[in-house]
Amino acid sequence: MKDLKFEQKRSLSRLEAADQLTTLAAALREGGDAELDFGSGSLSLRIPDDLRSEVEVEIGDGEIELEIEFKWPTAGRKSVPAKRGRSATSTNRGKGAKSP
Repeated sequence: MKDLKFEQKRSLSRLEAADQLTTLAAALREGGDAELDFGSGSLSLRIPDDLRSEVEVEIGDGEIELEIEFKWPTAGRKSVPAKRGRSATSTNRGKGAKSP
C-alpha cells in the first residue's frame, strides 16, 4: 500500500506541458524542499541529490505515451543497496536502466 498517491489527469497545451516540465526541472536542479504547482493544488517534496529514473515510451492504439519516472527513498527510510546477484542485475537491465 502506498503512503500517499497524487494523480492528476487533464488536457493541456504544449506550452503548458513545457511550463510544468520547466518547473519540475528547476526543482530537481535545486534539490532540497520543492513546491510544485499543479493548477488545482500544489505538492511539496524533499528532493535528494541522488535519484533513480525510468523513461518509457509506448506507441499503440493511435497514441504515443511518454512516461518519465523518478524514484527516491522517503526521508524516514534508508535505501538498501542491491545485492550482487543475477536477479537485481537482470531486473535493472531488463527495464533499460543504467547503473549509477
